[in-house]
Amino acid sequence: MSFLETKLVRARLLPGLATLAMLSSPFQSRAADAVAIEETSMPGGKDFDQARMGGVRQSLHEWNVMIGPGVTYSPEFEGAKDMKIMPFPMFSATFGGVVAVDPRGISVRAYENAGFSVDLRGGYELGRSDDDADRLEGLGDVDMGGVIGATLGYKYGPVEVYASIDKTIGGSDGLTGTFGTRVSQQYDRFLFSLGASATVVDDNHMEAYFGVTPRQSTNSGLDPYKADAGIKRFDVEASVTYMVNDNWLVRGQLGVGFLTGDAADSPIVQREVQPTAMFMVGYKF
Repeated sequence: MSFLETKLVRARLLPGLATLAMLSSPFQSRAADAVAIEETSMPGGKDFDQARMGGVRQSLHEWNVMIGPGVTYSPEFEGAKDMKIMPFPMFSATFGGVVAVDPRGISVRAYENAGFSVDLRGGYELGRSDDDADRLEGLGDVDMGGVIGATLGYKYGPVEVYASIDKTIGGSDGLTGTFGTRVSQQYDRFLFSLGASATVVDDNHMEAYFGVTPRQSTNSGLDPYKADAGIKRFDVEASVTYMVNDNWLVRGQLGVGFLTGDAADSPIVQREVQPTAMFMVGYKF
């Protein structure tokens, strides 16, 4: 793929996936929520109308494959004051209740017992382009990188707490930790969810996205700034998922993030409060 093609992909598709990843962390449990609604709320649950399925369709059903269009409304970049609307393609699938695939990448359930779980995953960090917004001009790009990570979770009834750590290979070369909790409640065909989390990052991540070197200062006009490791942001979010029938679902989600510490003080940041919204329609085979 050429440099120009990479830029076009980033501009047209990946920003929406980046926002989706931020809105939906930890994502795979959210996809499982939709499956849980179908199995408990639809007529006949798991065994509903199995006779109509066969071959590829049966496999897609067993893998909990879900696809559909979505749209996000989010800041132009982390710390921006201006917002943008981005479409994205939604997809998720689980295989044997162990392997999950979604827009963030692939994860494997390595351990599960008595409410505790350990997931290992691989994915990507999209980075940032200096042509994403006028404010970023002269700062240069933060390249895309691969991500490996793990999540430790504990679920008791409707309450889930989790802690994850992710290492970016290439790009920012940063280390990110997320600590959060989520409460979900099902009512008929609806699933309501409320969550809160905190994100901690190392020097590499903070400097890549919020630091301004002397050269970048000359090119951009922003003051030089060194950003050190620490808590980057706090987030709260709420979502509603509705199962229209045994195949179709709609989901809406609102969230707000609060940049803090060296991230909030960066001259790159225009607004510390970062609202986000997402809407999607999904079809589950």
